[in-house]
Parts: sequence; C-alpha cells; structure tokens
Amino acid sequence: MIRFLLNQELRTESDLDPNVTVLNYLRENLGKTGTKEGCASGDCGACTVVVGELENDRIRYRTLNSCLTFVSALDGKQLITVEGLKHQGQMHSVQQAMVDCHGSQCGFCTPGFVMSLFALQKNSPQPDKAAAEEALAGNLCRCTGYRPILDAAASSCTAAAQDQFDQQHEQTLARLREIQPTATTELNCGGNQSYSPLTLADLAQLYQDNPQARLLAGGTDLALEVTQMHRTLPVMIYVGNVAELKQVQTFDDRIEIGAAVPLTDCYDVLAREYPDFGAMLHRFASLQIRNQGTLGGNIGNASPIGDSPPALLTLDAQIVLRQGSSTRTIALADYFVDYRVTVRQEAEFIEKIIVPRAQGRDSFRVYKISKRLDDDISAVCGAFDLRIEDGQITDARVAFGGMAAIPKRASRCEQTLTGKPWNQATIEAAARGLGEDFTPLSDFRASKEYRVLTAANLLRKYFLELSTPELATRVTDYV
Repeated sequence: MIRFLLNQELRTESDLDPNVTVLNYLRENLGKTGTKEGCASGDCGACTVVVGELENDRIRYRTLNSCLTFVSALDGKQLITVEGLKHQGQMHSVQQAMVDCHGSQCGFCTPGFVMSLFALQKNSPQPDKAAAEEALAGNLCRCTGYRPILDAAASSCTAAAQDQFDQQHEQTLARLREIQPTATTELNCGGNQSYSPLTLADLAQLYQDNPQARLLAGGTDLALEVTQMHRTLPVMIYVGNVAELKQVQTFDDRIEIGAAVPLTDCYDVLAREYPDFGAMLHRFASLQIRNQGTLGGNIGNASPIGDSPPALLTLDAQIVLRQGSSTRTIALADYFVDYRVTVRQEAEFIEKIIVPRAQGRDSFRVYKISKRLDDDISAVCGAFDLRIEDGQITDARVAFGGMAAIPKRASRCEQTLTGKPWNQATIEAAARGLGEDFTPLSDFRASKEYRVLTAANLLRKYFLELSTPELATRVTDYV
C-alpha cells in the first residue's frame, strides 16, 4: 500500500499495477486530463507535474515527467497537477501570467509549461533569464512561442503573492510527516509487484530474494520499456526511499555519492570541485530528467552514450557494488564489459560512486556534442585530464562516450601523450592514435566519420583552451 497527497487530497492505493505511470494514473484512473502525453519518453515536457517531498522542515518542489514516473515513487509525497493550481475560482498567478503575456497558442503544451513555471516560482522567487531558461528547457512548444512564455516567467516569479500552497504549508508539512513510510511498502496487482525498501539492508535482502527484479531509481531509462516498448515489468524494487543511497559525503581526498542521488543534487558538489562537470550536468537532458535521473542509474544502465561515464572515467572514479552484506570496490573502467553488459553479478547493485577530489588539478575538461544545446543526447562526449609539468605531459587521461559499445578510455591516445612535450605536434600524433582506439558506428545521431573527426577535434580544442584560455568557447559545444 502507498499513500500520497494528490494536490490536497489523501490518496491510498494498494490494488494498482506498479507498471502504471503517473501520467496514465491521472488520465485513465482519475480522469484528470490536464496533464498531456506528447512523447511518452520524457522529451517534450507536456506531461510535467510537480512533486513536493519533505526535506528537513520544508517542502522541496521538483518538476518531473509523469510519463516516466511510476506511481510507486509517489509514496509519502505530494503530487501537484495543473488542476490543483486554480483556487477558489481564481487562476494561479503563473496561469494568469500565461494569459496576460499571450503565452499559450495551440494549448497542448501549456499545462506542462505552467507546472514548470509553478516550480520555478517556488524555488526561485527572483529568477534571472538563465534560471527561467533552465526551468523551461525541458518543455517544448511546437508553435515556437517561447518569448511570451519567458515573459510569463519574469512576470509570475517577480514579487509573487502568496498562494494556497504557501498558506497551507504547515498543514501540508504535517500531513506529509503522517504518511511517511515506516517499513517496506508494496504494490501488487495482476501478478505484477513492486517493493519500496527504506534501508540498504532491506534492499539487499529483497534483491537476493528477487534477483529477477528490475531496480528502479529515477526510471528515466527503465520506464521506456513500458511506455515505448510496451513491455510489462513483473517485479520492480524502487530504491528512491533508501536513505543511505541518497547521501553525498565529502572527505579530504574523495566525494562519495549514493547511487540514488538525483543528478540535480549531484550538481553543487561536482560543479564546485570540477566546474566543467557542472557545465556538462547543466546540459544533461532537462531539469525534469535531472530531478529524477540518478548518477548510479546513468552508470548502471551501461549506455555507450551516457554523459557522466566519460567524465568519471577520466577522473579515475570508483564504484562500490553490494550483494547482500558484502561489498566490493572496483574502478569504473572495469565495470563496463560490452554493450549494456557489466561485471555486476546476480543480486548485486551499485551502492555509491567515489570521485577523487580535484586537489588543485584544474586541467579537467568535458565536452558534449549534440544536435541541440539543451535536452538532447550526446553524439560524442569527450573528457580530458592531463598533468603538465615543465612543458611535459606527465599523466594523461582521456575518455569518450559515443565512440564504442561502451564508454571507455582512449588508451592509445593516452600512451602517445604521456611523457611527450605539450605542443601541437604531440596533440596531432595523439589525435591519430584515437583512430586506433575507436571504430565507432554510424547511426541517426552521427556518422562514424563525423565521430572520429569530432573526437580528434575535441582533443585539439582541449589543447587550445589550456594553451590559450581566451579562446575557450565551451558554451557553444554543440552542432
């Protein structure tokens, strides 16, 4: 049984298929059709909802793609939909701003924009244009009406008056505290079941008892099997309520990030340590996806075009794998075996990611090449970290995604760089070495020839940026 607030209504569900997404639950079970389905893959934002969850003594509001969120993930939270914004016959201020600024054209995408504006208003009382663009980057308007929508953002988020959510804040806090799960919860229907453990020990035991289960964190990849491939997932274990997996700890020599920490929550610590990592995370899909997707999930699904693995490989990151009460720590480079194949054993899962501290290293760079700047998947992602002393390259770490069946280090390129002078000739020799490291495929994102040329050009770009910093133009790293 799960319990959550739907706007201000307490909902209790026990006999519900855990494969039901929040989008379908709203539209088909409850008849709340304000939330729209545009793509069923988290690309368009038409299905955006806002989820409020307890964080210390406050409610943290996050936008989510309801098409990628299973209902089991709502346990103990508040789900806010576009129907819940109107109050006592009056439109919410973000809705009124959309009207006043002529921000709605055909109207199909409008509810998703409204919900993103609502979250922006709650999280950024005085947002600048960059904050507004980030909040709305995951919402696509097929009528290309972005200017009036940005006007609505500026209007509704500047000196916004209190709304019903502000007025009921203490009451909502109390109600959320009452419905927090105190033990593993379950949903069962039609032979399908999901479990939501609260502790690492319970998760490990559940996974050993159900090794065929699919682990669910953000669901931004797993949910596609249901929404795009029309499969049924008989057993799922939701890890988003396991407190130990949502911790970020900083030590003198390393950062330890729990596998279920959302990418949004990874940003501050990684951007502070490695600014380029932060810049890349800003371009990791959309804010809705970053609010759901986790660093552990991005590694665990072993996609060759995941954005974080090349950066983490270059930084010599490690991962801790857990099976029952046993753990083992391995280099991330040893985790990937083949296309979506890893060394993970039965009932073993990623517990945390260990990232070395920068400790004065400022030569780390990561470049994402995609067809559009925001909300897009990489065609090529390259990460570089060279140590240069007295004009000599003493250590070289180079890794790519999108160039092979797995994200991997460019060993031939690294060998060519190490021990050589830091000059153009060395870079050109290493660029040729990339042709021995990778034989990429052609697909709809890029041809193999484009990928090989782009990888070499990124190495040249890295050389120019470090040699002549004023030439750095990382903000335009897309085609």
